Amino acid sequence: MIVETERLVLRPFTANDVHSLFLLNSLPDILTYIPMDPFTEESQAADIFENVIKADYQQHGFGRWAVHHKVDNRVIGFCGPKYLPEFDKVELGYRYFPEYWGKGIGYEAAQAALNTFKPLHGIELAIALILHGNVGSEAVARKVGMSVFEQSEYCGHKVHVYQCDL
Repeated sequence: MIVETERLVLRPFTANDVHSLFLLNSLPDILTYIPMDPFTEESQAADIFENVIKADYQQHGFGRWAVHHKVDNRVIGFCGPKYLPEFDKVELGYRYFPEYWGKGIGYEAAQAALNTFKPLHGIELAIALILHGNVGSEAVARKVGMSVFEQSEYCGHKVHVYQCDL
Protein backbone atom coordinates (compact mmCIF):
# COMPACT_ATOMS: atom_id res chain seq x y z
CA MET A 1 0.00 0.00 0.00
CA ILE A 2 1.19 3.52 -0.82
CA VAL A 3 -1.46 5.54 0.99
CA GLU A 4 -4.96 5.08 2.37
CA THR A 5 -7.88 7.52 2.58
CA GLU A 6 -11.34 7.18 4.06
CA ARG A 7 -12.68 5.42 0.96
CA LEU A 8 -9.60 4.38 -1.01
CA VAL A 9 -6.33 2.50 -1.00
CA LEU A 10 -3.66 3.56 -3.48
CA ARG A 11 -1.26 0.68 -4.10
CA PRO A 12 1.03 -0.66 -6.79
CA PHE A 13 -0.65 -2.51 -9.62
CA THR A 14 -0.25 -6.29 -9.65
CA ALA A 15 -0.82 -8.91 -12.33
CA ASN A 16 -4.26 -9.49 -10.76
CA ASP A 17 -5.26 -5.98 -11.93
CA VAL A 18 -4.76 -6.59 -15.66
CA HIS A 19 -8.51 -6.90 -16.32
CA SER A 20 -9.14 -3.53 -14.65
CA LEU A 21 -6.32 -2.01 -16.73
CA PHE A 22 -7.97 -3.44 -19.83
CA LEU A 23 -11.32 -1.84 -18.96
CA LEU A 24 -9.70 1.52 -18.10
CA ASN A 25 -8.11 1.51 -21.56
CA SER A 26 -10.98 0.11 -23.61
CA LEU A 27 -14.18 1.93 -22.60
CA PRO A 28 -14.88 4.84 -24.98
CA ASP A 29 -16.40 7.09 -22.28
CA ILE A 30 -13.17 6.91 -20.30
CA LEU A 31 -10.98 7.59 -23.34
CA THR A 32 -12.71 10.76 -24.57
CA TYR A 33 -9.73 12.87 -23.46
CA ILE A 34 -7.01 10.22 -23.64
CA PRO A 35 -4.86 10.33 -26.80
CA MET A 36 -4.93 6.61 -27.62
CA ASP A 37 -6.96 3.99 -29.42
CA PRO A 38 -9.12 1.77 -27.19
CA PHE A 39 -7.71 -1.61 -26.27
CA THR A 40 -9.42 -4.53 -27.97
CA GLU A 41 -7.63 -7.40 -26.21
CA GLU A 42 -6.69 -8.02 -22.60
CA SER A 43 -3.17 -8.93 -23.75
CA GLN A 44 -2.65 -5.22 -24.49
CA ALA A 45 -3.26 -4.44 -20.82
CA ALA A 46 -0.91 -7.25 -19.77
CA ASP A 47 1.74 -5.69 -22.01
CA ILE A 48 1.22 -2.24 -20.42
CA PHE A 49 1.45 -3.77 -16.96
CA GLU A 50 4.68 -5.65 -17.74
CA ASN A 51 6.46 -3.14 -20.00
CA VAL A 52 5.28 0.24 -18.74
CA ILE A 53 3.94 0.10 -15.19
CA LYS A 54 6.38 -2.46 -13.78
CA ALA A 55 9.21 -0.86 -15.75
CA ASP A 56 8.40 2.52 -14.18
CA TYR A 57 8.36 0.95 -10.71
CA GLN A 58 11.78 -0.61 -11.34
CA GLN A 59 13.39 2.37 -13.07
CA HIS A 60 11.99 5.25 -11.00
CA GLY A 61 10.70 3.62 -7.83
CA PHE A 62 7.20 4.90 -8.61
CA GLY A 63 4.53 4.80 -11.30
CA ARG A 64 0.79 4.77 -11.72
CA TRP A 65 -0.98 3.23 -8.73
CA ALA A 66 -4.18 1.22 -8.60
CA VAL A 67 -7.04 2.97 -6.80
CA HIS A 68 -8.92 0.35 -4.81
CA HIS A 69 -12.37 1.30 -3.49
CA LYS A 70 -12.72 -0.14 0.02
CA VAL A 71 -16.49 -0.56 0.13
CA ASP A 72 -16.85 -1.86 -3.43
CA ASN A 73 -13.69 -3.96 -2.98
CA ARG A 74 -12.44 -3.37 -6.52
CA VAL A 75 -9.94 -1.35 -8.51
CA ILE A 76 -11.85 1.65 -9.85
CA GLY A 77 -9.05 3.50 -11.58
CA PHE A 78 -5.51 4.71 -11.24
CA CYS A 79 -3.78 7.72 -9.77
CA GLY A 80 -0.14 8.43 -9.28
CA PRO A 81 3.15 9.71 -10.60
CA LYS A 82 4.79 9.02 -13.93
CA TYR A 83 8.07 10.49 -15.10
CA LEU A 84 7.61 12.10 -18.53
CA PRO A 85 10.96 12.47 -20.31
CA GLU A 86 9.37 14.80 -22.89
CA PHE A 87 8.84 17.35 -20.10
CA ASP A 88 11.58 16.13 -17.72
CA LYS A 89 8.97 16.30 -14.97
CA VAL A 90 6.74 13.97 -12.98
CA GLU A 91 3.09 13.96 -13.94
CA LEU A 92 0.19 13.26 -11.62
CA GLY A 93 -2.17 11.20 -13.75
CA TYR A 94 -5.59 9.80 -12.92
CA ARG A 95 -8.40 7.89 -14.60
CA TYR A 96 -11.56 6.29 -13.18
CA PHE A 97 -14.56 4.28 -14.24
CA PRO A 98 -17.47 6.62 -15.12
CA GLU A 99 -19.69 5.41 -12.27
CA TYR A 100 -17.20 7.03 -9.87
CA TRP A 101 -17.08 10.43 -11.57
CA GLY A 102 -18.54 13.38 -9.66
CA LYS A 103 -18.19 11.71 -6.24
CA GLY A 104 -14.96 13.38 -5.07
CA ILE A 105 -12.89 10.26 -5.77
CA GLY A 106 -10.56 12.09 -8.16
CA TYR A 107 -9.76 14.77 -5.62
CA GLU A 108 -9.44 12.34 -2.72
CA ALA A 109 -6.98 10.11 -4.57
CA ALA A 110 -5.03 12.96 -6.20
CA GLN A 111 -4.52 14.80 -2.90
CA ALA A 112 -3.43 11.61 -1.17
CA ALA A 113 -1.03 10.79 -4.02
CA LEU A 114 0.50 14.29 -4.09
CA ASN A 115 1.02 14.12 -0.34
CA THR A 116 3.35 11.14 -0.89
CA PHE A 117 5.42 12.54 -3.77
CA LYS A 118 7.95 14.52 -1.74
CA PRO A 119 8.31 12.36 1.40
CA LEU A 120 8.45 9.02 -0.44
CA HIS A 121 10.20 9.99 -3.67
CA GLY A 122 11.73 13.45 -3.27
CA ILE A 123 9.48 14.88 -5.99
CA GLU A 124 9.23 18.63 -5.40
CA LEU A 125 7.18 19.67 -8.42
CA ALA A 126 4.31 17.90 -10.17
CA ILE A 127 2.52 18.55 -13.44
CA ALA A 128 -0.73 17.31 -14.92
CA LEU A 129 -1.27 17.16 -18.68
CA ILE A 130 -4.93 17.70 -19.47
CA LEU A 131 -6.39 17.73 -22.97
CA HIS A 132 -8.39 20.83 -23.84
CA GLY A 133 -12.04 20.35 -22.90
CA ASN A 134 -11.51 17.91 -20.04
CA VAL A 135 -13.19 20.08 -17.43
CA GLY A 136 -13.49 17.26 -14.86
CA SER A 137 -9.74 16.62 -14.79
CA GLU A 138 -9.03 20.34 -14.76
CA ALA A 139 -11.30 20.75 -11.72
CA VAL A 140 -9.38 18.02 -9.87
CA ALA A 141 -6.03 19.63 -10.75
CA ARG A 142 -7.18 23.05 -9.50
CA LYS A 143 -8.68 21.57 -6.33
CA VAL A 144 -5.35 19.97 -5.36
CA GLY A 145 -3.57 23.31 -5.81
CA MET A 146 -2.34 23.12 -9.39
CA SER A 147 -2.61 25.99 -11.83
CA VAL A 148 -2.06 26.30 -15.57
CA PHE A 149 1.65 26.70 -16.23
CA GLU A 150 1.63 26.59 -20.03
CA GLN A 151 -0.09 25.29 -23.15
CA SER A 152 1.75 22.51 -24.92
CA GLU A 153 1.33 19.43 -27.09
CA TYR A 154 1.44 15.80 -26.06
CA CYS A 155 0.96 12.85 -28.40
CA GLY A 156 -0.19 15.30 -31.08
CA HIS A 157 -2.91 16.90 -28.91
CA LYS A 158 -3.12 20.33 -27.33
CA VAL A 159 -2.86 20.13 -23.55
CA HIS A 160 -2.99 22.45 -20.59
CA VAL A 161 0.05 21.82 -18.40
CA TYR A 162 -0.96 22.28 -14.78
CA GLN A 163 1.79 22.51 -12.18
CA CYS A 164 2.33 22.81 -8.44
CA ASP A 165 5.25 22.87 -6.04
CA LEU A 166 5.15 20.25 -3.33
